[in-house]
Amino acid sequence: MQAISIRQPWAWATARGHRPLSNQGEPTSYRGTVLIHAAMRVDLSSCDHPQIRAAGWDPNDPLAALGAVVAVAELTAVCDDGPACQCGPWAERGEYHWRLESVQPLLRPVIALGYMDGLWEVSAAVAANVRRMLTGAPRPREPREGSPAQGRAFSR
Repeated sequence: MQAISIRQPWAWATARGHRPLSNQGEPTSYRGTVLIHAAMRVDLSSCDHPQIRAAGWDPNDPLAALGAVVAVAELTAVCDDGPACQCGPWAERGEYHWRLESVQPLLRPVIALGYMDGLWEVSAAVAANVRRMLTGAPRPREPREGSPAQGRAFSR
């Protein structure tokens, strides 16, 4: 499963459906499902950005987490910021605009280490946890040492 890391508060704005793109330094030919990962660093100067404020930025929102997957989206197109660019106010000049559609915020963030340069592959464990957050399925519990699940009979 592919992911992109985005600094907060931009990751929050994307996860909450306000920001339909990610500004990236390079294009990609990949199209399909992508996880939105909130990087460990915050873009502090952007916390007071007019668009972020208008979107209702709330640093106490669980999707304002750092170092975690916060949403799933479909990467559908990449715009090169040319004269025909119609990507709107979230698009930064001189960047490639990775168009994100069908954004689904997770019920809870899934902790994961990420990479700031383009797409990266998440571990199987992170992918499984993201799927559980999308479906609302409970996480399977690990049996404790000496518990009945470890083979010892339990009786009252």
